[in-house]
Amino acid sequence: MKRPVLTAKPSRRELLYHSGMGLGTIALSAMLQKDRAQAGVLAPKRAHHDATAKNCIFLLMEGGPSHIDTFDPKPKLVDLHMTEFVKERNKFEASMNTGKRYFVRSPFDFRRAGRMGIEINAKLAHFADCVDDVCFYRGLQATSVNHPTALYHLNTGNRFGGDPAIGAWVTYGLGTENQNLPGFVVLPDLAFPQGGAGNWSNGFLPAHYQGTPLRSQGAPVLDIRPPEYVTEHQQRKTLDFIGRLNRSHSQRHPHHDELASRIESYELAFRMQAEMPEAINIDLEPKATRELYGVGSDNSEVDSVGRRCLLARRLVERGVRFVQVIVSGWDSHDYIEKAHGKRLDSIDRPIAGLLKDLKRSGLLEETLVVWAGEFGRTPDNGLRGGQAVWGRDHNAPAMAFWIAGGGAPRGKIVGATDETGRNAVETVHPIQNMHVTLLHLLGLDDTRLTYFAQGREKQLSQTGGELIKELIA
Repeated sequence: MKRPVLTAKPSRRELLYHSGMGLGTIALSAMLQKDRAQAGVLAPKRAHHDATAKNCIFLLMEGGPSHIDTFDPKPKLVDLHMTEFVKERNKFEASMNTGKRYFVRSPFDFRRAGRMGIEINAKLAHFADCVDDVCFYRGLQATSVNHPTALYHLNTGNRFGGDPAIGAWVTYGLGTENQNLPGFVVLPDLAFPQGGAGNWSNGFLPAHYQGTPLRSQGAPVLDIRPPEYVTEHQQRKTLDFIGRLNRSHSQRHPHHDELASRIESYELAFRMQAEMPEAINIDLEPKATRELYGVGSDNSEVDSVGRRCLLARRLVERGVRFVQVIVSGWDSHDYIEKAHGKRLDSIDRPIAGLLKDLKRSGLLEETLVVWAGEFGRTPDNGLRGGQAVWGRDHNAPAMAFWIAGGGAPRGKIVGATDETGRNAVETVHPIQNMHVTLLHLLGLDDTRLTYFAQGREKQLSQTGGELIKELIA
């Protein structure tokens, strides 16, 4: 319900709302404020329904990984390789005069893995051991082939940005288990993804719910410790003084939610000093565990992804509700064997290590792991300088996506694309239904997880969606 604004001449409704309609409501309000002060804005909340998953690790492959070259092989492309690809062009394509295009087979070998013999890229030797814990979905479709808009759509449900990220929605709906750490943490690559911080924005939700990015090189958090000459007691006195000033200002301007968020941010930063240094110190892990993730590998990219995957596990086991790990570099228009090959090498050991580590510790049962890019890639490509360069362009009608743990099916394939991989043709769903399903697996109902903004109740799916029932065990 939107809070009425008290005007100079209040209406009866406004007067009743602001008077609290009696001492009982005033007392209840005071108790709730006291509980909120003690528990924090991100205190754990009751889910809408029982769910196995309690937290989520979202592995975002920025740039659009090719489903055809990872988890959805297409033997038909071997027969069609370098034959002309003909389709009806829309007005935009015709105006661009893109020239002839040709089918391109995958340059990669595939192998069967798991009890069901699910085909995956043969370079994923470590991940092959985890296939029985994974559900592969081949029926997802995006709506944009532009990187920023597609990323915004995948992360926030809104192609134009400005709305809350899925991690913000989840922490808004469930709170978080650890009041000394952020509820939503982002582990980006060296460079931020296209669209920048809008991919983990709180949007119109209060600022408490925005993602907190940690650096991928050097210290994950700068200035996490105060200068040596500043004691904890001095910090506490300073924060208390600032808090009194802010609360006084807040009483004069009760509708300024940003100020309350700022107060909470100061307090969270103070509490983080005690717990964050230990939480992000992966050197505390046994050597065998670090090696499982590829930390210390001679391949710096394996080491980088491994560190972030291991850090994601350390964060969720300490109560962080939603962690997003971003791996960039999947935009392979040219020379896909080299470009995708490097990316596959960089994620194989770290992601397999994450799944194995979560499973042996029992955390996989309550942690939903998601792997997705912003769109798929085409089965065809044009010529560059008169030569085929074996790459792929952006493709919205079919894309790769898998989930593991947290109540998801295991060792299963759901949906299908056509014989060339251009279009999803079986159990087809848009991204908004993916969002609805992920929320459901975390115990949240998209139709009930709403927030009043810009004149209406808003939700992650924008206009509502439906469950992909085949993705629920």
